[in-house]
Amino acid sequence: MRVLVTGASGWIGSALVPELIGAGHQVVGLARSDASAAALAKAGADAVPGTLDDLDVLRGAAESSDGVIHLAFKHDLAFSGRFQDAADADRRTVGLLGESLAGSGRPLLIASGLIGLAPGRPATEADGRTPDDLSAHLPGGPRTRMGTAHVAISLADRNVRSSVVRLPPTVHGDGDQGFVAALIGIARDRGVSGYIGDGTQRWPATHRDDAARLFRLALEGAPAGSVLHASAEDGVPLRSVAEVIGRHLGVPTRSVPAEEAAEHFTWLSGFLGLDSPASSERTRELLGWHPTEPGLIEDLDQGHYFRTGGQ
Repeated sequence: MRVLVTGASGWIGSALVPELIGAGHQVVGLARSDASAAALAKAGADAVPGTLDDLDVLRGAAESSDGVIHLAFKHDLAFSGRFQDAADADRRTVGLLGESLAGSGRPLLIASGLIGLAPGRPATEADGRTPDDLSAHLPGGPRTRMGTAHVAISLADRNVRSSVVRLPPTVHGDGDQGFVAALIGIARDRGVSGYIGDGTQRWPATHRDDAARLFRLALEGAPAGSVLHASAEDGVPLRSVAEVIGRHLGVPTRSVPAEEAAEHFTWLSGFLGLDSPASSERTRELLGWHPTEPGLIEDLDQGHYFRTGGQ
């Protein structure tokens, strides 16, 4: 297939591009900078200059592709406090991509999230399929982005082979600058590796190479309207994560009372307080996805998260 990938030079995209090319696909990546275009060329992909705001560019690239994988998100807006603007742009992009592929039966995959779907029990692919299913415990930003996932699912009714790949909060690996790296940064700055309460809150996790493989399998064979879970591990206790961080940084590990969590963990506190495991049993059965990369604790113990000059 000729596959358009937005966010192709990002954290997951940079693992997905070689995964697709290795399986015989041609990749066209949306490149918002010369550096992104150069990275794509080095990886063996073609680049289309443009951003999510270049609607005509997106439309043309989608219409000339055999399938689309949408990974890009306006994180700069989201992290500046304008999450709603970023989510609105994301929904607009998914709508445009859907219009471009409508009636063709071609695949459209988008990334969504797993955290907060079913607090206290393993979420399944059947959870959160309609806006009314969204948990009241889910922070507002992720809930808004999941609304875009519902738009993608509905495109199956327009003969688009749409799929939503729900990603864990911890898509880990060498070079990760996400939640785990931020937690390490807080532990380094505070001189203590913390967890909230008893630390039994669980997060699903997967290595980015396993996540990339799932996107490729979904592109090739997921049925229209599929919801897929990229959870290689159903739930890693956050106390275990904190203990590994403390050991590698040489700082004590301790509980942070819930009432002090916002001050200690700042923006991470709302997520760290969630017990949010997630099963991928149906996804594995449907697509034959079998994660092979190290788990989160094993990956942390490899030491790359703690290199001098890192988070």
